[in-house]
Amino acid sequence: MSDCIFCKIAQGEIPSKKLYEDSDLVAFHDINPAAPVHFLIVPKEHIASLEEAHARHEMLLGRILLLAPMLAKELGLTDGFKTVINTGKGGGQVVFHLHVHVLGGGKLAHV
Repeated sequence: MSDCIFCKIAQGEIPSKKLYEDSDLVAFHDINPAAPVHFLIVPKEHIASLEEAHARHEMLLGRILLLAPMLAKELGLTDGFKTVINTGKGGGQVVFHLHVHVLGGGKLAHV
């Protein structure tokens, strides 16, 4: 989508502090971190939210979940981390492009 900030980041139109990139995914540091380590994993394909994902996205979603611990470990999160997917306005989603938050490195609230 032409006005989606995460699409623009994924396409390199907006700079970000990237941690990882391949043909399907990009991971970058959150610009408003809620923890000492806070990064996002975003599919390059525009999927508005987890609710909009389909069976054809199964492998992509799996890759996101496998990438999270790999990057967390690289960033020193050896004692654990939290993953968050806000879905829809009522779920706290602000940017309507599926993304996974990975947070750690400090005391995190329990859910």
